[in-house]
Amino acid sequence: MVRVEAVRQGSDLERKLLEFVESCSWTQVKDHIADLIKKHALTGWETFFAAVSEDRIVGMASLMKTDYYPLPDIFPYVSCIFVTEDCRGHRISGKLIDFANSYAKEHGFDRTYIPTEHIGLYERYGYRFAGEIVNYGGGVDRLYSKDI
Repeated sequence: MVRVEAVRQGSDLERKLLEFVESCSWTQVKDHIADLIKKHALTGWETFFAAVSEDRIVGMASLMKTDYYPLPDIFPYVSCIFVTEDCRGHRISGKLIDFANSYAKEHGFDRTYIPTEHIGLYERYGYRFAGEIVNYGGGVDRLYSKDI
């Protein structure tokens, strides 16, 4: 059974999440995510979420005001979505996204966004393609939105 929890700063779960991130296979962004955790860079309503199975973190996500895009009027982002390879195919991403959306709703939001390079993944979770966006590196990604 997998449960999803919001990660509180300074908690044991935050320490475990940092260890999870530092050892995960998502090499392109894991150092950046670890830095966000170490610096407590998420503030206010922003937070990380951990998917936990038998006291082991098997996935993560976040709810953030900014992401890798110069779009200050578009937020909150459901971001940093990652599930360990051995746990993929069990709809853990969906649980993380649903939890993030419930959390966003509790904090007064009625829509969330997911930026990605993937096509056909987040549509499964009710997201609609909103358009192409350019990231800070100059690459083009896809922006999806969902009314919650």
